[in-house]
Amino acid sequence: MDASETMRVMSEEGRALLTDREKEIISGEADVSDNYQYKTESIVRNRIRKQLGEDIEFLEEYFDEAHELAVEAVCDEVNDE
Repeated sequence: MDASETMRVMSEEGRALLTDREKEIISGEADVSDNYQYKTESIVRNRIRKQLGEDIEFLEEYFDEAHELAVEAVCDEVNDE
């Protein structure tokens, strides 16, 4: 895969917050030990606590459109509940 193909794949794939595997583990679809599920949940909690806020602040400063999309997505979900 050349560099342009790699960039295309990277731009189309990835995760917003959770990987597909993390979703499988947290939802109980994956056959893993309770300890492994707890570890995965802990990783996600830490990602939210330590990195999400920093990423939102970064977007607010450098990429306002993406910041607005993130805020709308989170706030719409909260308001719908």
